[in-house]
Amino acid sequence: MARSIARDHDEKRMGLLASAAKVFATEGFERASMARIAAEAGISKANIYHYYDSKHALLYDILDTYLTELRDRVIGLDLSGLDPEAQLRAVVTETLLAYQGMDHKHQIQSSGIPMLAPEQQESLRGIQRELVEQMSGILQALAPEALADRAALRAATMSVYGMLNWFYMWNGRAGAEARRAYARVVCDMVLGGVRGIRP
Repeated sequence: MARSIARDHDEKRMGLLASAAKVFATEGFERASMARIAAEAGISKANIYHYYDSKHALLYDILDTYLTELRDRVIGLDLSGLDPEAQLRAVVTETLLAYQGMDHKHQIQSSGIPMLAPEQQESLRGIQRELVEQMSGILQALAPEALADRAALRAATMSVYGMLNWFYMWNGRAGAEARRAYARVVCDMVLGGVRGIRP
């Protein structure tokens, strides 16, 4: 008879992913051990193997779960009826709010993805591309002539993500209101340059 899945299986799995992300972010993927992750999660090492057969499987599920939820939340915004400026403000704000509480998962993206199998890397980068394409489309609608050049559009898009993605480094514990305030600064800078920032 097949063993039934515990009712709290998903809750325990998500707790394990959060613990593993913390260990990977603070100690590095190569140095992290399953025993260390188990200790952080407050479970036995053997119990981890009920969920994952390797560190790489853990890493992939952390990033896949995080990026999929981020993509669904941000791209799932209803932007219909909004002009490009309002779309930018909505997407930037929602992105920063989605990052809240996700610092460890967010931090391990750049170093973690190259550790995975090629097909897993492509899957995760595909999700990232969807987010980048959404932002690029909004920026191009804001300044179609200035951003007609592909290289210029990519530079502008990645500059916006640069401002968003490094927020955790200096204000990672910021709450929702601080994130909304920073979103306004980012959008004001994008729309009007530094002289366009409102007090």
